[in-house]
Amino acid sequence: MNAGRIAVGFTLLTAALGGALLWYTAEFAFYDPVVFVEGQEMRLVSLATGQPEPLAVGEIDAIDAASSPIKFRACFTTPTPLADLVETFQPYPRAQPLIAPRWFDCFDAGDIGRALQSGEARAFLSQAGIHTGVNRVVAVFADGRGYAWQQLDSALAE
Repeated sequence: MNAGRIAVGFTLLTAALGGALLWYTAEFAFYDPVVFVEGQEMRLVSLATGQPEPLAVGEIDAIDAASSPIKFRACFTTPTPLADLVETFQPYPRAQPLIAPRWFDCFDAGDIGRALQSGEARAFLSQAGIHTGVNRVVAVFADGRGYAWQQLDSALAE
């Protein structure tokens, strides 16, 4: 009887430790702050040239992890009016913001997604193929708040 209790206790302890390790690695491990080249922090693909062009930004905060190409998240502000962005840069119609770690509280994927669906924010292509099958997407609100993330190319996601 005691051997059974010991085995069950060991199994539960192992599962709890494994779960805690999994949670820690998903939420905290591997993330590092992103250091940008000044003037090249965010770029959007021009409708006219098809090439990425720098977007004026301020107050940028970004994280990334080498463990996955879709862990990049960024929050920033831009003085460029949303109407100018819509006329100048390539839209990204299938934008789906990915959830950020809880501690990176400037990025709320749910709020960004709802704003994209309602038209309160617009999504643009920042860089196609930043990694194989992955695009960088930027969403901008009318008040100048901006967010960036990387998501699987929509052709691969279907």
